[in-house]
Amino acid sequence: MTAVNPRAAARATFLIFGLNGMVFASWAARIPAVTATLGLSSGEMGALLLVTAVGSLISLPLSGTVVARIGTAHAVRAGGLLAAVGGVSIALSLLAVSVPGVAAGLFLFGAGVGLWDVSQNLEGAEVERRLRRTVMPQFHAGFSGGAFVGAMIGAGLAKLDVGLPVHLLAIAGIVVVLVLVAPRYFLPDRPHAPAAGSPQPRGATAWREGRTLLIGLVVLGAALTEGAANDWLAKATVDGLHATQAVGALMFAVFVASMTAFRFVGARFIDRYGRVLVLRASLGAALAGLVAFVLVPNVWLAAVGAVLWGAGAALGFPVGMSAAADDPARAAARVSVVSTIGYTAFLAGPPVLGFIGDHVGVRNALLAVGVVIVASLVTIPAARPLPVPEPAVHSD
Repeated sequence: MTAVNPRAAARATFLIFGLNGMVFASWAARIPAVTATLGLSSGEMGALLLVTAVGSLISLPLSGTVVARIGTAHAVRAGGLLAAVGGVSIALSLLAVSVPGVAAGLFLFGAGVGLWDVSQNLEGAEVERRLRRTVMPQFHAGFSGGAFVGAMIGAGLAKLDVGLPVHLLAIAGIVVVLVLVAPRYFLPDRPHAPAAGSPQPRGATAWREGRTLLIGLVVLGAALTEGAANDWLAKATVDGLHATQAVGALMFAVFVASMTAFRFVGARFIDRYGRVLVLRASLGAALAGLVAFVLVPNVWLAAVGAVLWGAGAALGFPVGMSAAADDPARAAARVSVVSTIGYTAFLAGPPVLGFIGDHVGVRNALLAVGVVIVASLVTIPAARPLPVPEPAVHSD
């Protein structure tokens, strides 16, 4: 196989993360339009979003095995193409005003995004090891930067009254091209030698590891914090602050822009102050911003809360992925487990918030996220780096 420079692999990985974010935000920023097109209540929309969670939660536990068999590059391609098929199905079903069709598309979309996510995080962890410095937050900045672009596109198209089906079909075409090309520059797949006396674990073994599960709880809180904003921030702005759909999309863009900026600068804080201190500060800021967004009386102050919320949500997920992948011999199994736990909140939590929102309003329902953030603060020490020996590196 042709040698690949880690820096070239880093650029390709950054592009794949960014594309993933743009795809997700293309859907998330325009959920109010979907709700209106299909004539659904918040609770009914929550049930529809739950289908996405089901697709991802089926694919996530299997992703480590898939990557081990076909490699990270092919796994990213498979996940991206499956997500693109789901996007096309959603678009066509919206044109037909078919709720079952949208549900089927969301299932495929969720399954594809789940496989894609685990695969890109494994590649990111390998690049991080090869570069010998913290870069995972920057890859996730690529995700949130792509989400910002997707949100801005969504806001612009909503303002111009361009239908979501056209939007989704265009995004699907972009995905097909880029997921086929960019992974060519990934690092070559190769087995990592486990530490002496430490055989390669299966996924079931990783589910019994205390540290892995505690890292999963950290990621769960961070993922719910981010996922609640992805799915409900725009609608909470529209319903709770009586804003237009375009303003709702812009509020989501503000959140994503803040998260992106702090992911770009977060690596230097992690290298200087360590994972534990930075995670505590991050989740504390997320809690403060979330409460501010819910309680303030107008759009401008809510935007300040969204900035703080986005800054606090920036580092929990990427740092959790790095912590799960500390030992390269166990990275695939552990990242798959932690991703599954995190995405349980990231994908299943927002639909639950929708059901709560039917009774207390979507904006007030967001306060439930604060309870999970507090619980995650307790488990942060599990993310301390492991003293893992360097794996054998073969010459390219």
